[in-house]
Amino acid sequence: MAAFCRIIGRVKKLLIVWCSTTGGTRQMAQAAERGARESLAAGDAVEVARLAAGEAGPGDVLAADALLLATPEHLGSMAGPMKDFLDRVYYPCLDRVNGRPWTLLVCAGSDGHGTIRQAERIATGLRLRRVAEPVLVITNAQTPEAILAPKTIGGGDLARCAEAGALLAAGLASGVF
Repeated sequence: MAAFCRIIGRVKKLLIVWCSTTGGTRQMAQAAERGARESLAAGDAVEVARLAAGEAGPGDVLAADALLLATPEHLGSMAGPMKDFLDRVYYPCLDRVNGRPWTLLVCAGSDGHGTIRQAERIATGLRLRRVAEPVLVITNAQTPEAILAPKTIGGGDLARCAEAGALLAAGLASGVF
């Protein structure tokens, strides 16, 4: 498939959009990017881009062949910068990204399911196709001090994030997506 993509001059693009308050989700997005890049063989015609939610816009989404979102959960829903990103891209991308593969990474103190439901509703509206279960990392931060403290995500959880990135990149490279 990589040779076919090169012949027709079309490089596929995986876009990772992330936001992070205490560093945990940033680590998760970086792991997904690393997994995506490591899954690609020399010559695979796939570009991997990781953009902060405040920097990404409709043009980035429209140029992407697959999307990975990484967000913390704040007060039972996705963090404001991720919601703002999705608000900004929703109407410009509506009916223009139908069927594109996507998945989700969520960093939460104790639950995460509100954020997952919210992101899935938005993705359903955009008619994206979820290709993997969301990766939910629970930090067990329950006090104001623990919630606001810098996070270090464990190796097992980072490996799950890397697998999510690898799945999307390999699917693009092989033509599955």
